[in-house]
Amino acid sequence: MTMLDIQGVEDFHGDMDFKVGGTRDGITAIQMDMKVDGLTYEIIEEAFEKCRKARLYILDEIMAPVIAEPRAELSKYAPKMLSMKIDVDKIRDVIGKGGKVIQEICANCNAKIDIEEDGSVFISAIDIADAERAMHTIKTIVEDPEIGAIYKGKVTRLMTFGAFVEIAPGKEGLVHISKLDTKRVEKVEDVVAVGDELLVKVTEIDQQGRINLSRKDALADLAAKQK
Repeated sequence: MTMLDIQGVEDFHGDMDFKVGGTRDGITAIQMDMKVDGLTYEIIEEAFEKCRKARLYILDEIMAPVIAEPRAELSKYAPKMLSMKIDVDKIRDVIGKGGKVIQEICANCNAKIDIEEDGSVFISAIDIADAERAMHTIKTIVEDPEIGAIYKGKVTRLMTFGAFVEIAPGKEGLVHISKLDTKRVEKVEDVVAVGDELLVKVTEIDQQGRINLSRKDALADLAAKQK
């Protein structure tokens, strides 16, 4: 005798535990445990037919009235995951000495980051915006800065002629005093301080790899987009 049961009591009392999963179109998974020797084709046929009817009943009568199709977006409370691939030679840069860099990214972005030996990176977070920020940060570490790109950096040093801004761990550029603001700046200290976060635009990378940045251009670009 075969019987339908989705609670699992047959695991202990029955001779065969036969689980079938699927959609309206067909079967996607089967799992079976046997405690006796031998099965007839009739038993298997009967089990499949009962499973089919039960599956369609659950789909059409129970699930469809509640949610007829998958939601376009995950719930804001459900974990989100993004993945990317980086050069294996860049893994150490993302992790940092003693794990300092990756720990800072996780803390700043409220995310969890796992890196495989082949360079696969998996980023998970409750808020998709946090996961995207973490991915963007990793990209700024492993990819060379692009002329014309805008980055969010942190002021690390002040000089009389400008401010040095770190746009990614180990990647620092100079914002000349003439490029600190849309108006004339008399002293660097009048506009920025060490630790300030700035939006800057990469304007030049010289042959020695030195990066020139402009807050003035970044602000102008953002203003133009808002208009």
